[in-house]
Amino acid sequence: MSTDPMSTAQAPPGSEAPAAAPGGAFGQPAAGVPVTAPVAAQMSAIPTPGSGIPMPLAVAPPIPGVPALPAQARPGLSPDPEWFRTAVFYEALLRSFADSDGDGVGDLRGLISRLDYLAWLGVDCVWIPPFYPSPVRDGGYDISDYTAIDPRYGTMEDFRELVHQAHQRGIRIIIDMVVNHTSDAHPWFQASRSDPEGPYGDFYVWADDDSGYDDARIIFVDTEESNWAYDVERGQFYWHRFFSHQPDLNYRNPAVIEAIHDVIRFWARTGVDGFRLDAIPYLTESEGTNCENLAGTHEIIAGIRQMLDREFPGTITLAEANQWPEDVVEYFGTEEAPECTMCFHFPVMPRIFYALRQGSAEAIRWVLEKTPDIPAHGQWGTFLRNHDELTLEMVTDAERDQMYAWYAPEERMRANIGIRRRLAPLLDASRAEVELAYALLLSLPGSPCLYYGDEIGMGENIWLEDRDAVRTPMQWDDSPNMGFSSVVDPGALTLPLIQAPGYAHLTVATEMARPDSLLHFTRRILHLRRAHPVLGRGNFLLRPTSDDAVLAHTRCDEAPVEGAETLLCVSNLSATPRSVTIEVPELAGRGTTDLFGGCAFPPVDDRGRLTLTLGARGYYWLSVDRTEPDDAPQGDHDNHPTERKSDAKRTDLHRTAARHRAGTLPAQRPGPVDLAHQCRDPRCAGTVDAPTALVPAQGGRRTAPGLPARDRNLGAGGGGARPRHRRPTGQPGRDRSPRRHGAAARAGGPGSRRGARLLRHPR
Repeated sequence: MSTDPMSTAQAPPGSEAPAAAPGGAFGQPAAGVPVTAPVAAQMSAIPTPGSGIPMPLAVAPPIPGVPALPAQARPGLSPDPEWFRTAVFYEALLRSFADSDGDGVGDLRGLISRLDYLAWLGVDCVWIPPFYPSPVRDGGYDISDYTAIDPRYGTMEDFRELVHQAHQRGIRIIIDMVVNHTSDAHPWFQASRSDPEGPYGDFYVWADDDSGYDDARIIFVDTEESNWAYDVERGQFYWHRFFSHQPDLNYRNPAVIEAIHDVIRFWARTGVDGFRLDAIPYLTESEGTNCENLAGTHEIIAGIRQMLDREFPGTITLAEANQWPEDVVEYFGTEEAPECTMCFHFPVMPRIFYALRQGSAEAIRWVLEKTPDIPAHGQWGTFLRNHDELTLEMVTDAERDQMYAWYAPEERMRANIGIRRRLAPLLDASRAEVELAYALLLSLPGSPCLYYGDEIGMGENIWLEDRDAVRTPMQWDDSPNMGFSSVVDPGALTLPLIQAPGYAHLTVATEMARPDSLLHFTRRILHLRRAHPVLGRGNFLLRPTSDDAVLAHTRCDEAPVEGAETLLCVSNLSATPRSVTIEVPELAGRGTTDLFGGCAFPPVDDRGRLTLTLGARGYYWLSVDRTEPDDAPQGDHDNHPTERKSDAKRTDLHRTAARHRAGTLPAQRPGPVDLAHQCRDPRCAGTVDAPTALVPAQGGRRTAPGLPARDRNLGAGGGGARPRHRRPTGQPGRDRSPRRHGAAARAGGPGSRRGARLLRHPR
């Protein structure tokens, strides 16, 4: 990395290089787009077709840890401009994923060598956290050079090869773009502190005292005492919303906006498919406010979107805005002035974990009812875990205390206002709970994002500092260093390997060798979701149930959609079996089929009710027949508070059902099922769990013939023996109709019926 403070920084306005010829080729500036000189010089070094610079064509040679896989198809990218709606994202932490050169640090070539594995797993898009030069005091989110690659991870040629090889396999790439702050080692900041009157003097927020913006909350409460830090060299305070070594950029300065646009242009020209915009609610400041979600911030995000739509159409943006849904929805913008393509839905994640321990679906139901509609161009992003802590900012104080008691009984398990633990240890390695969590993640509204290693149930190391507890090397096989690296000295690894009993032996290789493993389950459910795009694009509607422990919802395509279908998803959050009646009036008389086992289930009765028995932590994804009797009762779906519309016409499920009855959608029965795989997707190859086929029995009970002798839930609704008792079908259940927004709903969370008040974390 250069020591010249201006070597990688954008030049002051007015030093633009000439624009490329009209219709600029890939990797070259579009006509009329200004490019500052230093950035233009770096872009010229990017190998592109016709550039005269040799392009690497060969994938890195095989290295230890690559699992034995059947030959993988290379379909190339889908032309679907809305691919993100049905995509499964996968976060691969570069430094901890795969090391190709034996220095103990994961790198780009290592990730290239694992692309076939990700394609086999069923991943559609890889999200790569920062790989830029950095002091790495905050996991690389403290960037010291926006337009370079840390040499530890590889070269620009390696990055271009990664994008190329991923696209060949039908996998897209999105990268992190940290737009709120830089490292204090960035040349911009060094120039700003040393030359206040220079071109970079106003790139950051400076003040003579630390009294400004005192209504803004401190985000890292366990490490920072103030949002201001004093710089001895400049003799002033600078503003920072995160760590004190991460000064915030000053977006009141137009030169900062243009510099960030140039950085995004630089990476967009490499062919990436999108950007995760880190920490975007805090871009601007204003006295008398909490300095979050301000109008100026939205103007900046809208400007980035306009630039991308104009110069790099089809490039998506994913907002990281850890806020309440009513605030986050603003980051989608409007149809006339769009902002982000996707936004993470943060509050739903802790409530999945809360519901699992509470044994009730109320927490999930409540947050979904509170989630507002989003514009037709937008999509939620969802996750169970990622590289950060499991945030508890958006739960009540009582719920937070309860979550700490359940999931973080040791102080070292906590960080900031959250829990720094991985998925499997959080759930005590319970296979049933992990499966149920995945079934929820993949069927609720939004596009899911998996965290590397969770597909094999990787463990954690709570004795590492900060959030490194969940950032340890990927475990590929039983060779030295678990196949992650060939480095001789284990002390040279980026982080220590997991040694905890029950987790140290878990590897991709061992999981692939076991047909009943979590890895094979994860692959099967990802491919099943891919085979049913309605789970990503369809309307969402919560359904009343007779039991609080059971969450039921439908996903329904709007006509005309090729292969339109309706799925009924049912999840039992309780640790005991439950019999439940679900209200689906517009589906009266229609048959159902379990997607996991391929078996026919009883039809919805003529009153629009379906009674099911679920095992402990059991779940079903039921495909609803595409035809129904002409005299089926009509359901009321207009203006339902939890239905997600997909276009401006806001067509509802009732209209879709009418099209089925009119014959405008073809009546189709599910095709044959490969019982060895439990998946109709022809791309699903390899050996996976033998099915636990649930077959109808007298009296409506289900049996599970041929259950393997192992203590685990199988995919078909959790498997296991079904209880012989059930609530009489004629017995009225509690009204679980979704509540509309109102004062009572806004005032309380899952326990609002008992008068609990929702307390937002101070901002």
